[in-house]
Amino acid sequence: MNPFEMVVLIVAITAIASIFRAKYGNGRKCRTGERDDQIVDYRDPDADRLRDEVSVLKERIHVLERIVTDGDQRRTQSLEREIDALRDKK
Repeated sequence: MNPFEMVVLIVAITAIASIFRAKYGNGRKCRTGERDDQIVDYRDPDADRLRDEVSVLKERIHVLERIVTDGDQRRTQSLEREIDALRDKK
């Protein structure tokens, strides 16, 4: 294959790829409707729900860490013993 054929092949592949990209869109956005400038962003509702749940759980962990670390020494040791007892049950 000579260099000229390689250049033509690369240009053809790039042109075909750009046609597919224009037709099907990038990522989760795709063109719908009668006009081409209308873009709809599809989001997975399960992913949104899981993101919300993870943020709530992170906040709860933060609160629990604050309770354990900000208390007095006796209370902290008591909580550590209770946590260890719960771990041992598993």
